[in-house]
Parts: sequence; C-alpha cells; structure tokens
Amino acid sequence: MQFSTTKALPSSINSDCLVVGVHEKAQLTRAAAQLDKACGGLIRALVKAGDMDGKVRSTRLLFNPPGIAAKRVLLVGLGPHDNGLSVAHYRDSVAAALSNLQGTGAAKATFFLCEASVVGHDKRWQAAQIAQLACESSYRFDATKSKKPGPRKLTALNIASTLAADIAALRKGMQEGAAIGSGIALARELGNLPANVCTPTYLAAEARKLGRSVGLAVEVMDRKAMEKLGMRTLLSVAQGSHQPPRFIVMRYQGAAKQAAPVVLVGKGITFDTGGISLKPGGEMDEMKFDMCGAASVFGTMRAIAEISLKINVIALVPATENMPGGGATKPGDVITSMSGQTVEILNTDAEGRLILCDALTYAERFKPAAVIDIATLTGACIIALGHVCSGLFSPSDRLASELTAAADEAWDRVWRLPLWDDYQELLRSNFADFANIGGRAAGSVTAACFLARFAKKFEWAHLDIAGTAWKSGKDKGATGRPVALLTRFLMQRAGR
Repeated sequence: MQFSTTKALPSSINSDCLVVGVHEKAQLTRAAAQLDKACGGLIRALVKAGDMDGKVRSTRLLFNPPGIAAKRVLLVGLGPHDNGLSVAHYRDSVAAALSNLQGTGAAKATFFLCEASVVGHDKRWQAAQIAQLACESSYRFDATKSKKPGPRKLTALNIASTLAADIAALRKGMQEGAAIGSGIALARELGNLPANVCTPTYLAAEARKLGRSVGLAVEVMDRKAMEKLGMRTLLSVAQGSHQPPRFIVMRYQGAAKQAAPVVLVGKGITFDTGGISLKPGGEMDEMKFDMCGAASVFGTMRAIAEISLKINVIALVPATENMPGGGATKPGDVITSMSGQTVEILNTDAEGRLILCDALTYAERFKPAAVIDIATLTGACIIALGHVCSGLFSPSDRLASELTAAADEAWDRVWRLPLWDDYQELLRSNFADFANIGGRAAGSVTAACFLARFAKKFEWAHLDIAGTAWKSGKDKGATGRPVALLTRFLMQRAGR
C-alpha cells in the first residue's frame, strides 16, 4: 500500500474514490459540504431522502457524481456530531470505508475522514489509524497456496485535508500508522505459516532477514550455546522434537549506546502438542499460533525501526517445538533453570513459562529499563477475558499504567489481573523449589506468578495474549496483536 498526503478541495481531486464523512441528523463534514455544493446538492438530497442516515459503519457509494473530478464518492457514517466520536466509532467508520472500497474497482482512494473530532485524539492519531487499518485490510495470506489470488485493487491511499495546517500532522501520523501496519502484517504472516515451514530454524533465518532489511543486530544461539548458558528449562521443552531449538537476540539501537534498553521477550513455541501431557486432537492445528508472542516481537521491531524511534530495544525469542517422544520431558521431572531455581514439571503442556523463564534470566545482563514478555500462555486467560483484551500482569504500577495507556491509544486493549503473593502458594512442590503449574484455579495468575520468580531484578510486565493473538472459525488467522500496543508503548517511552 502506497501512502501520501494532500491539501486540496475535495471536488478538484482526480481520484478513483473520495471518502468523506456524514454525521447523523444530516450534518455534513467540511469536505462533504464542499462536494455537495460542487454537485448541486446531491449529497444533502440523498441524506434528506433517508438513503444515508450517518450512523456509524453506514456507507453509500456515488458513481460519477456531477461537478466532481473523482470517479466515485463514498459517504461514510460517523455517528452523532455533538461530543466527538469515540475511538471505537472512528475506527469502525474507517474500517467500513476500507471494506467497501475493496469491493469496488478503485485503485487509489483519498480520505477526508480526519476532519471528524475524536475524543482525546488529534489529527496525527486519526491519520495513523487510517494508515494502519488500510494495511490490515489489504493483508491476505497466500504463501502456501498453489493459486495466488490477484492483488488487492486498492493499492494507494491519500490522506487529505482542506486545511494546509493539518498536513504536517497527517504526514507524521500516516508514517507511524504505515509502520505499525507493516509490523502487524509481518506478525500475521509468521503466525499464519504452518509449523512445518515456520520452525525455530526458519524464525532464526527470518530474524536475520529482518535485521538486514531494517538495520537490526541479530544473534542466533543453537543448542550448544544454550547448554553452555545453562538454559535447561528451555532445552527441556525441546527434548521431544527433532527440530533444533534456537534462541534469537535482535538489537535495535536508536538512542545513545549507554541508554538502558527495553527488552521484549516473545514466546516462540512454533508448534505445541502439549508434549507428554498431550492435548486433545480437536483444533490442535491452531497450536501453530503458539509462537504469536514471538511474531509480535518481530513485528514490533520492524515497526520501531521504520519509525526510527530514539530508544534502545532488545528482542529475545526462545524458539522450539513442544513434542512428545522418547526423549521428551515427563511429568514429575525436576529441571534446574538458568537462574539456578529448580522446577518440578507437573504438566508438560505448561511449557511456555519454561522457555520464558530462562529468557527472563538472560535479560538481566542488559540491565534493562523494563522487560515485557508476550506469550500465548494460558487458556485460563481466555476463560477470564475472552477474545477482547489481553491479560496484563505486573508488580509495577507505573509500568502497568504505561502499558494500559498505550493499549488504549492503540485500541489494542489490556486488563490488569492480580499478581499477589497469595497465589504463589499454589505453585508449592515437595520435590523442587516450585512446580510449573498451580492447578485449575486462577491458571493465568499462577502462570504469571511463576514468571515473576525470574523477574525480580528489573521492572517487568507480562502480557498473556492467548485470547487475542488469533481468531478461530471462518476468519481463522493471526491478528498481529499486540504489535500496535507495544509500538505505542515504545513511542511513548521515546517521547514520540
């Protein structure tokens, strides 16, 4: 998708389609009013006749309207005008416009939707949402299909205003939104690839490829290097698989070398059978999405590099399969982690925390400003929160508040859950320092409590994205969440 910005009168723009807003109660935005005047009152007549009520998500397409240079005009409902649009309504209106455009022959569209007032947000944010949503609407997965569908017809999008004073903000927002959209696309692509393609070795190769394209320093460790470091809990998960594990380190330096980095840790289980604690067969194919935490880290690194954020960020991706086999870890085994703490494995399907805990210990060497791990960690989080928001855990009120603010800004929402010491008792073990599960009660909380034992030397947060990283059913596929959240958080940290 190509993006541009323009200051012009709507009626003078020679575009395949102009997109303008209409509020309820026949209230037209500035661009819609100018077009109405140019075409002799056609838009007001249409609204008056009841063919366009201005409700959110409503649309009406006009073809070759008189007095207008553009071939089409798409009217988009923005809802009530009185107090400004909510974030959800604005994004819904933009998404509705993009969905309708994909069904037309328009290759280039010009959006005048940044005229709308959105509560708590400026023109720059509005332009970013348009660019990001345009990237998302144009994404299609076809990497493993023998017959490739033709390209999307809509290939170029112009974010326009009638006011010259808006253009600088629109341009900045457009660049940020396009970068976030690019990161989301990468995360979705990696998540959607089948596990026989997207192996730990493949992820490592993709990290090197990403490093070359956007300027990241990349290091990949093999099993021997991990053994030398003492990453025994990570390697215990890899024991049943024929695919060799990899530990991926990506470094982005946008600030002074001595500035403490933010460390992102992404769970990279490229396929999860549950190991010896084998999962049921139904929907097990979706366990290729168990590396979506890693995918979101890849996408975030691409986005911040394209934005050129003035911040240092290090991404850590422990990558392995979790398979049954003669060499696989068994329930009852006791493993010594990289930190020296011992873990009794009561369930081999609670493997994500085992690879993350060694990665968290490894993160200590960077003396980080903050560490955030991202993981499709527990089905219990889906039971608690559904598929609307991700679970947020942190002992730091400050970091939790930052992440919540970024989530609201990105409309990639989170809900903070408790991390109280009371829950630690559920991890008690008679044979090791603690167990890797705490039973059925509060499963997402005890998983986070497990990780907290390895994150005491830095400010830390955990995002459980089990309910938000992918969709099932007819829309099955990776969502790219929480790339937008993480990128907005890093933008705030960088003072962007």
